Amino acid sequence: MSEVRVRFAPSPTGYLHIGGARTALYNYLFAKATKGTFVLRIEDTDLERSTKEFEALQILDLKWLGLEYDEGPDKPGKYGPYRQSERLEIYQKYALQLIEQGKAFYCFCSEEELEAMKEKATREGRPPHYEGKWRNPEFFEEAAARLAAGEKPSIRFRAPNKPYVLNDHVRGRVVYPENMVGDFVIVRSSGLPVYNYCCVVDDVEMKITHVIRGEDHLSNTVRQLMIYEALSATPPEFAHVSLLIGQDRQKLSKRHGATAVVNYKEESYLPGAALNYLCLLGWSHPEEKDIFTKEELIPFFNLERFSKSPAIYDIEKFKWVNGQHLKLMNESELRNQTEKFIEKDHLYWAQSDEWKTNAFKLFKDSMLFFNDFARVVQENVFQIDESFDDKAKEILAMPTTKDLATHWNAELNLISSSDKFLSQANFQKIFDKIKTALQLKGKPLFMGTRLSLTGKDHGPELKDLIPLTPVDVMKKRCQKILSFSAQ
Repeated sequence: MSEVRVRFAPSPTGYLHIGGARTALYNYLFAKATKGTFVLRIEDTDLERSTKEFEALQILDLKWLGLEYDEGPDKPGKYGPYRQSERLEIYQKYALQLIEQGKAFYCFCSEEELEAMKEKATREGRPPHYEGKWRNPEFFEEAAARLAAGEKPSIRFRAPNKPYVLNDHVRGRVVYPENMVGDFVIVRSSGLPVYNYCCVVDDVEMKITHVIRGEDHLSNTVRQLMIYEALSATPPEFAHVSLLIGQDRQKLSKRHGATAVVNYKEESYLPGAALNYLCLLGWSHPEEKDIFTKEELIPFFNLERFSKSPAIYDIEKFKWVNGQHLKLMNESELRNQTEKFIEKDHLYWAQSDEWKTNAFKLFKDSMLFFNDFARVVQENVFQIDESFDDKAKEILAMPTTKDLATHWNAELNLISSSDKFLSQANFQKIFDKIKTALQLKGKPLFMGTRLSLTGKDHGPELKDLIPLTPVDVMKKRCQKILSFSAQ
């Protein structure tokens, strides 16, 4: 097999969509797995909507994800330029070549004429294909005269009336029947080429060997196969991957959550986690792994493990994957990154280094994101909840819970005001004392103690949590239990 060359070709008309990022990822992985070349091509012929700002932002997002391309606008190779707006002369050259060979023709039809053709075909139950006079050789002289007079025609491709077959790596054998499309525009009257045309010209010129893209492009492929044939070029191999859909099985949109890569970057998702999750949306690891790094994945990646079924985007699974990648980080690095997300007025910063180290060890596994840590610490260590959930109310209803809160409140009040925290040893000593005094054991003892001291019915091991919790906070929690029981 010749050197693999793949491309990601976004339009700079908005932020990089996660669906586009997934396409870029698959192309990147295939290039790396085959020691090929990954090309970034900017499809900016939509001059009204394309901007340099969006191009720059999309490139930043690709680099944040770690999808470094080998050739592109800022990494020129021998097949540039890499912006379609800078390749107009190339498209014009090929269009004139197709006209000279009788495979394309100038069309001077007005919008009104085209609409009338469409309406007539619909009334007669026929496909609304182009039937204008300009496809007929007897009108070529008139076309040349109008062209010489300065009129601006479009250029239409003369679509062959025969079936086409695509052997797709994901979809399998796809048959496009004859007469599926009529003569279609390849260059607008403005001089700008259309997508299906310039896409093929670029792939031919840039020696692209494989095209990996979303299945929404499957309907475009028949036109592209026609153009490859007309240019006497061998088409690349195609892999049309499944579409992303929400859990309601509708096309992914903002109602399913953020759809732009930049949103996930702002929400402190890890780029490695984003790549991990996006890869799983339509592709499966041969060892059935859910968690892996980009580097671990490259040796296994191929075009044979794509699924035909739509990929369901699950934001909760995405969050879980992010949490798993946090666990893969070196503890020192994880703590350093996490502390960047703790507000300067958070009580965390007022504690000793030993306290902070112990708090990090206790709560780090509760994090899905860097900014979870400060919230989890606040909720478990410093916060006095305003109300109790249903499970806590069940514990409150136990007659022994009030007794436990009374005893704990009395014992905490005996602690010197200079002692802000209760050591693990002293906690165990008081616990054993109260256990003996009340003759309690099992669930009433442990659940009642937890609720009295933490205000919650679940959480970390008490022997680890209590030494981090200020005595004053535990007193207030006990008093809240007693106040609630008195109602």
